[in-house]
Amino acid sequence: MLREDVTEAIRAAVFEELAAVGYARMSIEGIARRAGVGKTAVYRRWRSKLHLVLDIVSALAVQGLPAPDTGSLEGDLRLLYEVTSRALRHPVASQIIPDLQAEAARNADIAEALQKTLREGQDGVASKILAAAAERGELAPGLDTDLALDLISGPLYWRSVVVRGPKPPKGYLGSLARATAEGLKAL
Repeated sequence: MLREDVTEAIRAAVFEELAAVGYARMSIEGIARRAGVGKTAVYRRWRSKLHLVLDIVSALAVQGLPAPDTGSLEGDLRLLYEVTSRALRHPVASQIIPDLQAEAARNADIAEALQKTLREGQDGVASKILAAAAERGELAPGLDTDLALDLISGPLYWRSVVVRGPKPPKGYLGSLARATAEGLKAL
């Protein structure tokens, strides 16, 4: 039986190691050292570095973000943007996400796991926001959910991860929420 505290220490060490050295230079030895365990403890749980990272990235998709419920589409979007913006600016996330994207361009397994993590995590939250807005009569039924998800996620992801801009200026997230809500209503 595997000890859960050791497994959690290894998972935490993976994030630290990814942020410190990136996927390409990350090693099982480095992860084990950070976790305070032997390499065999890592290999008992995962057979390779790739499987370890894929497992952890996939687990993030399951966790997801809680769906906001402020009573309005714009309010839900604003809260989602505030939480997501903070998460994307976290020092570990801001190092790991771009590195994994670069690796995804070279490794189909990482690409698939990263897409699943990003898409399913946001899709679950966005779907709940869209369903609540439709129930309140803020959105028309039969909305193109893929297009809506792109509209919800795209601008903040672009600014935070692709351009890697600084913290959004005061009022930006509220303006983005307002513009996105209007765009969704026009679909």
